[in-house]
Amino acid sequence: MRLRDLLLALPGYRRSGGAMGRRGQWERDSGVIGEPLRERLRSLDRREWVGLVVVGTLIVAGAALWYVHSLPSPVSIQASTDRLGPSGRAAVASSPTPATIIVDVAGWVRRPGVYDFRQGDRVIDAIRMAGGGRPGADLTSINLAAPLTDGQQIVVFRKGKLGVGSSGSGGGAAAPGSGGAEPLINLNTATLDQLESLPGIGPALGQRILDYRQEHGPFRSVDDLLNVSGVGDKRLADLRSQVTV
Repeated sequence: MRLRDLLLALPGYRRSGGAMGRRGQWERDSGVIGEPLRERLRSLDRREWVGLVVVGTLIVAGAALWYVHSLPSPVSIQASTDRLGPSGRAAVASSPTPATIIVDVAGWVRRPGVYDFRQGDRVIDAIRMAGGGRPGADLTSINLAAPLTDGQQIVVFRKGKLGVGSSGSGGGAAAPGSGGAEPLINLNTATLDQLESLPGIGPALGQRILDYRQEHGPFRSVDDLLNVSGVGDKRLADLRSQVTV
């Protein structure tokens, strides 16, 4: 039996007209459905068309947005910056800023006062900051290499003067001198260095004393120091026990 005879024997094949019949039936069904749709579209006014376009645009935009969000996110791998510096090398931990310590430098120095230092500074640094020792300062009995500590006081004494060690640790104290009373300084024969060894007298004031002596002759009494610019009653009181004429 041929294939055609088998197809003819199938129920409904003859009624549908075979393959061509089925195709015609689909076209007729499409026409039945499509014709009302085309009629409906042709009957739409301008406002309905605008609404239809807007709805279609929203549908397309929503579909595009969903598609973009559905894409897999790129995975970025970053090297840890905890141990790597900007150049990719291992970063060296920065050392903490040295703490500031405060030290009082007093006694026979040019600029006594309170100064700021850093951890690791030495007694010699403190004395240099205070202008160094004045002429006659006893620095031999001070441990100049001792480290400074916060709140320490360094007292520099004159040679021959007895003194008590400075407060605070670090070996920055001036030790007692050789003992005994120091000779008074004669205002009429003293040199500039000898005058600078007196309390409150620096190079400028010492030079004015020498100029006064050169211009007015020898001092007749210690009170004549009041005639020198820069010497007042308080300074004279500090000098009275250490000078003579």
